[in-house]
Amino acid sequence: MALLNVSYYSHALSRNTDLTVILPAGMPDFIPMPRKAVPRDPDRPFRTLYLLHGYSGTNADWLRYTRIELYAMLYNVAVVCPSGENSFYLDDKMRDAHYARFICEELIDFTRRIFPLSRRREDTLIGGLSMGGYGAVRNGLLRGDVFGAVIALSSALITDSVAEGFKDEYGLISPEYYIHTFGPPEKIKGSDMDPEHLINRIVSENLPRPNLYVAIGTEDPLLDFNRKFHGWLEKAGYGHVYIEEPGNHDWVFWDRHIENALIWYNELSK
Repeated sequence: MALLNVSYYSHALSRNTDLTVILPAGMPDFIPMPRKAVPRDPDRPFRTLYLLHGYSGTNADWLRYTRIELYAMLYNVAVVCPSGENSFYLDDKMRDAHYARFICEELIDFTRRIFPLSRRREDTLIGGLSMGGYGAVRNGLLRGDVFGAVIALSSALITDSVAEGFKDEYGLISPEYYIHTFGPPEKIKGSDMDPEHLINRIVSENLPRPNLYVAIGTEDPLLDFNRKFHGWLEKAGYGHVYIEEPGNHDWVFWDRHIENALIWYNELSK
């Protein structure tokens, strides 16, 4: 196992940025694994999960609060965790910080040049939680030519509500933040920030269709948004996995489902 903290200058973000990278490069034979690991072909580059944090998080969150390092080893997947600040992984032209371009283009090109990562679409997946779940859905659907699968956990799929003048009932985030992040509310629907629009575009234009794993807890305040997303997918005839089960908006749920999603992904890869 190799764990690396990387800092480099990002042209897309116009500043230095940090990454956490996990490579399942092997463990000592005398350390027992909790279950049999997926075998790795040493001559084959790593399949890669680009894993996004949530609002107020950092690139270190997944490593700190879940067993993602163990799961990378068990399921033979490299994991790249970038820093997305509070961007919703959208381009911010006012700050010259192009997070979507960073996630979908620059980050992938940079990590593939530095590390032994597969360049195949089917070996490249994007996932995230909450804000990062939205970022994974939006960028994964927008760039189905790049990502073969999307893992969306407790996703903040709130664009419809933002378009209608969404107010944060907890008082944590100001309306000005949403306007800065998503732009004028009246322009969100039908744009490439709108997951419903992206689903319908993929289906109607027969574009590359990433596999989708969507999970949400029944006690999660984002439940209704995820049910709505599930409905859009069903209406469009877009096949996907949707799991709704007891759980909250917390690391217990996300730790369980990032492993379940990697099990699902390994089944797809067979």
